[in-house]
Amino acid sequence: MEQLHDLRVSRIKRLPSPRALKEQLPVKESTARTVSSGRRDVENILTGKDGRFLVIVGPCSIHDVDAAREYAERLSILREELKDELCIMMRVYFEKPRTTVGWKGFINDPHLDDSYDIEHGLFYARQLLLSINTLGLPAATEFLDPITPQYVADVVSWAAIGARTIESQTHRQMASGLSMPVGFKNSTDGRLNVAVDAIRSAMHPHSFLGIDQDGQSSVITTKGNPYGHLVLRGGEQPNYDAKSIAQAETMLEKAGLEQSLLVDCSHANSGKKHEQQLSVWGDVLLQKTQGNKSIVGVMIESNLCAGNQPFPEDPGKLRYGVSITDECVSWGETERMLREGAAIIGQLLSKKQQ
Repeated sequence: MEQLHDLRVSRIKRLPSPRALKEQLPVKESTARTVSSGRRDVENILTGKDGRFLVIVGPCSIHDVDAAREYAERLSILREELKDELCIMMRVYFEKPRTTVGWKGFINDPHLDDSYDIEHGLFYARQLLLSINTLGLPAATEFLDPITPQYVADVVSWAAIGARTIESQTHRQMASGLSMPVGFKNSTDGRLNVAVDAIRSAMHPHSFLGIDQDGQSSVITTKGNPYGHLVLRGGEQPNYDAKSIAQAETMLEKAGLEQSLLVDCSHANSGKKHEQQLSVWGDVLLQKTQGNKSIVGVMIESNLCAGNQPFPEDPGKLRYGVSITDECVSWGETERMLREGAAIIGQLLSKKQQ
């Protein structure tokens, strides 16, 4: 009989099950406390029970585990120092959506050489997340592949659905079952309605195909996620200014949703120029001092060193601590930004308590 399937498939490689990986890299009690408290903190910030400002900060993407650990060690110290004003979480992104083609992230291609050693990527991604949480630093990530969460979601405190997948039914269904709050970014062209629709969809129960902890094909039935929220990342124009924020508030109110949102200081809001993230940050802080209540946090792309570097490149020639995807602000600039923000938020919290 003529072959009818896998005509364009060159290889199928079976992976260890999620359960098997978790048995290799289990969660310790102290780590579990970090993850759970991080999730509760975000929930309380979104609902107004916690007046601190949420800051999700870290590299655009993880490509060097050693550099990521060094960054996490520095950030954990700053998190503790500023904990009364800011709720700081580390951006730990392992999956990168591509408009056409390109490096798809650490999980997909951890060796940066098109070898697609996904088993290695999953192992070291989970190991890194565990080590970050061990520092008392909660982790945030974007989920792109619907299978990945079964391997690592138990050590993630905040998740994003990105601008390129926001209209995907698969990702809305996945978000409805995730155990942490989920931020939905507006579309790449700037439309907010698709993100609002996604938030509403993810609030409801869904049933869909997936895998269980043993890697078996299963029907997954979810309860719905009540902690979906909007993330403004810009589009054809930036959308962090007061007028854009007011429009987002109106749209959320009309949809019957909590008027709580995050501003992404990078991406289209900064024109992908790392220096411009400071301008976005400053504008957001100004809006907070002027009484804005809907902006409850920001995202910042930051690394040990500023800017980015060309890739693909010989991995041995890559500069340590420099992004291979979007431009990032340096560690020094990150410290200045967060201390400035903590001082302003601290003043606002003091006035509120008087």
